Amino acid sequence: MDKHDEIKNLLEASRNMLSYNNKILREDIKHIKKRYGILKEERLKDIDTGSEITKRVNVPSSVETDIEFETENEPKNKKDKQQSYRISGGVLTMHGKDQKDLQITSLEKQSFQETMDEFVDEVSDMVDFNSLNVYEDSIEWSGRLIEFDMDFMYRIGETNGVYVDSEMVKVDQDFDMMIDKLRKFYEKFKSKWAKIIAQRKKTDSSPNEEEGQ
Repeated sequence: MDKHDEIKNLLEASRNMLSYNNKILREDIKHIKKRYGILKEERLKDIDTGSEITKRVNVPSSVETDIEFETENEPKNKKDKQQSYRISGGVLTMHGKDQKDLQITSLEKQSFQETMDEFVDEVSDMVDFNSLNVYEDSIEWSGRLIEFDMDFMYRIGETNGVYVDSEMVKVDQDFDMMIDKLRKFYEKFKSKWAKIIAQRKKTDSSPNEEEGQ
């Protein structure tokens, strides 16, 4: 017998041994299931899938129902309404309790346009503006100064002032100049938009106001 036949016989013997062992293993598993009463796979079909234990709950639907229920029981004036207007690339958002509070006048459109143009001319032309928010007694306007990777916010109302936010900004002469520009422009911003608030309170629901398109 040459080596090729010897190897062939060894492989055949190995296959027979594995087959025998697998058969013994299957018989042992079958015996264990039968002895200890373990459910077979096909018997799982007999379980009552309509019971409360196996009932599926639609989580998103359940949450939605809860939200709707809470909303229905909330006071109608708990949350103010809002309406946004896009003006020359900027966004002016009006907040109020009634639809009339969400209307804008031609003066407010013009003031918003002037505010953006003047900021670009006097502070920085590398800026991304956020929405200017007009509330009953306050104004908020923010944006991002790209050159300094810094956010700023102007507030008129109970929290008057200029606010900035940045991570690890370099404090040098250019930074000092920018902060100075922000402060100076804030005074112009405050003067202009404080008048807007006063005018809105004065005219209130005047029929002469022009509704923004």
